[in-house]
Amino acid sequence: MGLTADAGEPLLCEARHMARRVDADGRGRLFDRLERELAAAGIPAGPGDERPVTEADIAGLPATVQRYLRFMGVVGRPREWSFRGRFAGRLRLRPGTRWMPAEAWQYNSEISVARVFVLRVRLAGVLPMTGKDTYFDGHGRMLGKLVGLIAVADGKGQEFDIGELTTYLNDALWFAPSFLLRPEVRWAELDDNAFDVTLRDAGRSVSGRVFIDERGAPVDFATTDRFVVLPGGLRRAEWRTRSQNGSTPTAGSCLGGSSACGACSRGSSPKSRAG
Repeated sequence: MGLTADAGEPLLCEARHMARRVDADGRGRLFDRLERELAAAGIPAGPGDERPVTEADIAGLPATVQRYLRFMGVVGRPREWSFRGRFAGRLRLRPGTRWMPAEAWQYNSEISVARVFVLRVRLAGVLPMTGKDTYFDGHGRMLGKLVGLIAVADGKGQEFDIGELTTYLNDALWFAPSFLLRPEVRWAELDDNAFDVTLRDAGRSVSGRVFIDERGAPVDFATTDRFVVLPGGLRRAEWRTRSQNGSTPTAGSCLGGSSACGACSRGSSPKSRAG
């Protein structure tokens, strides 16, 4: 399934193919690279806490948050401690530039607050470029290489720590909400259709605003805890992910112009239990 976008709009990526189940036919060199990155990062393999989420577990949360969690099917199901997902779609570096075919795999862990995302695109339809976004041990990094050898982007530091942790928060809200049923997460109701959520890890906090419909389905996520690369350096900018159907997001965009810190990579439908 795909989206359409005018060239002047700030949409930076879209997903066309979504699959809840990933079998051996969908795996290849990019999947193998994900496995190597996970091993190198030392991310725990699990298992994690799989106790079912009960009504008592969410009773103290704001009513709007409870409605969202019920819509997402959290209550009565085992807690999710990891997920692995794949998406295929298209990506562009900034508004008005050419779309490029893209494929990605990612793995997120609740046990250690970690995320590894690997991407492959073809620049101008010819040159292969690989990239990775990672967050583990409290630090984020974005690395891109042409033909697997020439570094064209290598971002790290406080802005990337914040940006990648924000992406982890966003992923959890869309794909694995029970990740966030932990003491390090704070919830604040704004009204019947919106709430703020804050995640703290490694001494820093990031926040986002979630908008839901009358069912409790998430329809939009907004944050300013992301950064864009501008001529004067890295600057905070609003970043959003939206859903067309109230469940899986289909597009991500940075509204500050230029390239964002961290991947704009929404659209994978996760398989919740790595293996």
